[in-house]
Amino acid sequence: MGRIAGRFTRVETRRRTRTLVEAMRAELPRKNCWTLAEHAGDTSPGGMQHLLSRASWDTDGVRDDLRDFVVENLGGTGTVLIVDETGDLKKGTRSVGVQRQYTGTAGRVENSQVAVYLAYSTEAGHTFIDRELYLPACWTCAPGRCREAGVPAGVGFATKPDLALRMIVRVLGAGVRAGWVAGDEVYGQSPALRGELEQRGVGHVLAVAARHRVDTGTGGVRVDELVARLPGRAWQRCSAGRGAKGHRFHDWALVAVEPGEAGCRWLPARRSRRTGEYAFYRCRSPCPVPLRVLVGVAGRRRAVEECFQTAKGLCGLDQHQVRTWTSWRRWTVLAMCAHALLVAVAVAVRPAVTGEGAVPYSAAEVRRLVGSRVDSHVQRWSDWRRRHQARARASHYRRQSAYEP
Repeated sequence: MGRIAGRFTRVETRRRTRTLVEAMRAELPRKNCWTLAEHAGDTSPGGMQHLLSRASWDTDGVRDDLRDFVVENLGGTGTVLIVDETGDLKKGTRSVGVQRQYTGTAGRVENSQVAVYLAYSTEAGHTFIDRELYLPACWTCAPGRCREAGVPAGVGFATKPDLALRMIVRVLGAGVRAGWVAGDEVYGQSPALRGELEQRGVGHVLAVAARHRVDTGTGGVRVDELVARLPGRAWQRCSAGRGAKGHRFHDWALVAVEPGEAGCRWLPARRSRRTGEYAFYRCRSPCPVPLRVLVGVAGRRRAVEECFQTAKGLCGLDQHQVRTWTSWRRWTVLAMCAHALLVAVAVAVRPAVTGEGAVPYSAAEVRRLVGSRVDSHVQRWSDWRRRHQARARASHYRRQSAYEP
């Protein structure tokens, strides 16, 4: 809070922001202005609502301070920027950006509000550093509706890859060093996104659909047809990372594509060892790298799903009850601050207190301990739980090594 203090014009606003962030990381069953105000000891939610909608403070400045805080506390070893979108289910039509659209949160078309998030992932941990709200064309084509929701006049329609590119350019322009960018099929299909990353010398591992076409030197071909021609010896087993129940092993193959273009361009293909299901990626690196590096970057995309789960479950990222553009941006950036704080504490205490036979502290465990005011009984339960998780993890890994060919 000391880092972002200069973004507020009044001390009362700064103090209320502190109480809101503290309430966001508290163990409340539901987080909205009413419950946060009650936790802070206020007699009404008016102060919290004023902070989000009408108070004078620099929202984008807080976002930039959050980014610097995350980079400073998570380090820069093996940095991967991960883009992904999430949807918050809503009722009614007045909340900014809401319409019936597909959202992965529900797995179907629902009345929802969709936003694109940018996660910063290193070997130490991962959390969000930026976000942009997706405004469907039905909103940008209705100036009166946008004006009622407080959308600035200069905001026009932008696709999800456009929003992702905007955030990546903003982060790289601020001096953040990242070796790779990862994303799902929505972003892998965007030539503009891939071209901008290539121009900036940043490698990417972006998923693409089976119908995506690539150039092999003899003409364009669908990626699923190209992979179907590969001989059996082209496949090798690789791990996409360590999970709670063992390594995430799949069969992988690597095909060079787009010969004659600058840089190294590949099409990695992943095949499930159980179901035989395929996944395809477009990769580009300024210099040659082994397949295991590309597989590792592709596996790191899972980190953004964990960020969504913990930020929503621990900090109420999706529990806002705001309708306007400004309120949404302020709620999300403060929820991201609360999440980044938990992750930074977990990373900071990891080398100091993680003993042999216990898993490291997670963001959820940090929140539980901080909320207990360092109660010795809660601390003993935490130690027992982490030792039990370590034994369970070791058992899963032994079982996997026994059954994996």
